[in-house]
Amino acid sequence: MKKKKTKSGKAADVCVLVSGGLDSCVLVAELAKQYRRVYPVFIRQGLHWEAVELRYLRRYLRAIQARPLTVLDSPVNYGNHWSMTSKKVPGAKSRDEKMYLPGRNLMLLSKAAVFCALQNIPIIAIGSLGHNPFPDATPKFFRDFARVAGNALNYRLKVIAPFRQLSKTQVIRRGRDLPLHLTFSCVAPQHGKPCGRCNKCAERQRAVAENER
Repeated sequence: MKKKKTKSGKAADVCVLVSGGLDSCVLVAELAKQYRRVYPVFIRQGLHWEAVELRYLRRYLRAIQARPLTVLDSPVNYGNHWSMTSKKVPGAKSRDEKMYLPGRNLMLLSKAAVFCALQNIPIIAIGSLGHNPFPDATPKFFRDFARVAGNALNYRLKVIAPFRQLSKTQVIRRGRDLPLHLTFSCVAPQHGKPCGRCNKCAERQRAVAENER
């Protein structure tokens, strides 16, 4: 699908699935240079860290003067999973596969697709990176999802992952002029701040350290 251009030369509308993390926060800012209207959408699922994440995200979006955040609710029940209880959260030395949340992108995109069809937004952007090992983060999945969702909604959709070939280190480099200190990467926050010990905190720390070399 070709981007429909406005008189300004920018494509018209895109919905960006955002968390408080580095990847989607940098993505929002980058797409604002390419699209006339960028709609940041946060989907609240009831996971342990979301309240803190949302506070960070709202501050970041205000700082970059983004459009108002849309928050949609799509609760999940993972039972006693660490994402719900904050117990036995994957630590700094855990493999990325331990971070898998079953069907997460499927659920996020499904909610976003309905929103986009109702708001006449043809593109959903997601901040998946190159090292993402999960089955619902592949180019094939994104293409297949867009086709199935488009058929279900009778609305032509496209899912893009502009950072799919990048590492987190490269994303940080691209966002070096942004207020990245307002972003949040933690799945076990303590008193409203990153724990510094979980898989996500460690991933961020490594990427930041690589950029400082």
